[in-house]
Amino acid sequence: MTIPVSTDAQGRLTVGGVAASELAREFGTPLYAYDVGVIRANIRAYRAAFAAHKVDYTVSYAAKAFATVAMFQVAASEGAHLDVVSGGEIVTAQQAGVNMAHVSFNGNNKSDEELQLALDAGLGTVIVDNHFELERLNELAARKGVVQDVLLRIAPDVSAHTHEYIMTGQADSKFGFDVASGQAQAAVKDTQAATHLNLLGLHAHIGSQIFAVDGFVAEAQKLVDLVRQWDYAPQVLDLGGGFGIQYTDADTPIPPTEFVDALVGTISTGFADTDWTMPAIWIEPGRSIVGPAGITLYTAGGTKQIPGVRTYQTVDGGMGDNIRPALYQAEYEAVLADRPHAETTQVVTLAGKYCESGDILVDRAALPPVVPGDILAVLATGAYGYSMASHYNRNPLPAVVFCEDGEAQVVVRRETWADLLAFDQPYQHH
Repeated sequence: MTIPVSTDAQGRLTVGGVAASELAREFGTPLYAYDVGVIRANIRAYRAAFAAHKVDYTVSYAAKAFATVAMFQVAASEGAHLDVVSGGEIVTAQQAGVNMAHVSFNGNNKSDEELQLALDAGLGTVIVDNHFELERLNELAARKGVVQDVLLRIAPDVSAHTHEYIMTGQADSKFGFDVASGQAQAAVKDTQAATHLNLLGLHAHIGSQIFAVDGFVAEAQKLVDLVRQWDYAPQVLDLGGGFGIQYTDADTPIPPTEFVDALVGTISTGFADTDWTMPAIWIEPGRSIVGPAGITLYTAGGTKQIPGVRTYQTVDGGMGDNIRPALYQAEYEAVLADRPHAETTQVVTLAGKYCESGDILVDRAALPPVVPGDILAVLATGAYGYSMASHYNRNPLPAVVFCEDGEAQVVVRRETWADLLAFDQPYQHH
């Protein structure tokens, strides 16, 4: 195990001062458990990195990583804004009591219903992805009699070192206005001419789970070069997110200060010899705020030993609560909740309960002996676990608990069999 974990006097894994095995006993498994103190510390680290530079900045939590009412409340309490990508995330923010002026709305195919919801809710910024959306939003804002602040999302043609499904900044991307064809520059002019849109600046996002600053420097430099080339002085440059976290010993995360220093330095230098005001810098971290803060707890089932091939250790969850290994070949580490530092004596494949051969949570998990009923913890599952969960095989979704200062609180209740059936309607054949 390479990921640092917290333990109590008995050597048990703890989350926010609560023993993980006690959480499993009280709330059942599978269970998503978050250390709220870690969430707070991660937001504060980004804000402190910017504050050291005396620049105008916004840290917007990328809601898609983990979107619940409680999470939005914690983010807002730490001074983070929110970046949402759907109507569902907008209504979650409303339910959380978030200041909607601090919410930005991303996405490549926002429906009219979602755009109207954003206007009615008073969202601070809509990040416009294409010309069709630009025209629709201007028309809807005109009908409502408001002027909506917008950023334009640019595809900066910067390839990040990451999985192809989570690379979003290259020219061949479904996201953003293309630069080389002239679409991006035309969009700036069209937005400036739009009667009910106010162009604040540009947005870009190059990918996810990135461990080097060079891609972010290239992205920032590209935006600086573009606005100078277009003679357009932006009030805001939003660099998106994508800051990597540690899932295994192969991952080497960079502290927020390094990313922020590089971004601020590149943009400051780019504007130094102009008479333009230095723009505000916005970023949208998601995974790096919640990923390390969350674990998933499972109850061990039986084992299947195939001599000379592998040993399967089954658990009571799987791809329904964490699709990332199946979708991205994502790797995780697992520990025994009551003995996280015990000597490992075997390498097993942690397999889920779903009827799918690819339902593997950890392909090679180094563990001590495991007996049925033991509580296993998969580490660093706080991002894109709950938010990508499904009802595959008609399994109810797990509960989510927040732990802080030795106290645990359910923030999303476990679904019941009745919940699973709640939306089904019987077929009426006439």
